[in-house]
Amino acid sequence: MLSTSLVLGLLAVFSVPGSGCGTQEYRTQAGECCPMCHQGTFVQSDCTLLSGTRCRPCDNGTYMTQPNGLKKCFPCSSCVAENGLFVWQKCTNKSDTVCGVSNGFFCKSPVGDTGCSMAKKHTHCAAGQRIKEPGTHRTDTVCENCLTGFFSHDGLTCAPWTICSGTQVKVKDGDPYSDVVCSCSSRNTFEKLLLFVWLCYICFFV
Repeated sequence: MLSTSLVLGLLAVFSVPGSGCGTQEYRTQAGECCPMCHQGTFVQSDCTLLSGTRCRPCDNGTYMTQPNGLKKCFPCSSCVAENGLFVWQKCTNKSDTVCGVSNGFFCKSPVGDTGCSMAKKHTHCAAGQRIKEPGTHRTDTVCENCLTGFFSHDGLTCAPWTICSGTQVKVKDGDPYSDVVCSCSSRNTFEKLLLFVWLCYICFFV
């Protein structure tokens, strides 16, 4: 049989719906204050005059990070490989999944110091540009245009235009996307032809 002091104490807690609950209590739908469930558990049934809050461990695939008065735990996050994420730390009943960022991606929505909820592929620099700063797991690639006199057709590095030699002529100017095109001069070609004919003449008649 309940003691008089215990009954009076219980009545004091349950007879004032709408009053403020303690820091480790939650308010039920009936407006009563009940003790919270611990981290990793949720409320199976609210407290009564005769019993405290009944708590139940989070089911597989769910978690709860703090004391609570909720009727279910939160679903664990998924790390989708197609979105550039992988499982860095598995989900437990007390903590959510921590997703890491795959190579070639950077995090758009960081979670804490190491986690990520959304990643994006690194930008590929266009022709006429070079990589100024390579992308990391936290930052995107930084591109910059090639300076005059340089070109890039793959968007990786800028190479200097070719300087045609004295025996060549420039048949196409360089631009940010392609190199200078050089060709042998017609005079040089003619001189080589005369030399070939002269050598053949000497070999044939000498």
